[in-house]
Amino acid sequence: MTTKCENHSCAIMNTLQLIGNKWVILIIARLFEGTRRFGELGREIPEISSKMLTQQLRKMEKDGLVSRKVYPEVPPKVEYSLTEKGKSLKPILLSVVEWGERYV
Repeated sequence: MTTKCENHSCAIMNTLQLIGNKWVILIIARLFEGTRRFGELGREIPEISSKMLTQQLRKMEKDGLVSRKVYPEVPPKVEYSLTEKGKSLKPILLSVVEWGERYV
């Protein structure tokens, strides 16, 4: 849920509510490389539990960062990809990577 106000602090707070946790950032980074299935994301981010991955993907879908496509197959096939809103984070995250490589 975002807060409506007219200053930079609110914009920062609202943004951090969407992407301010390590799992969201790591999931987005994987999805920048293309559409992924749940199992692929789990293998590519081995530190995340299945429960946490499920929770984060649901929240990201609700927040409009990720789209979920279910195929009518048995067993079910579900793919996750970034929405335009999610893709718009790429330059920001690349800046974070650059900063981290430079100063950390």
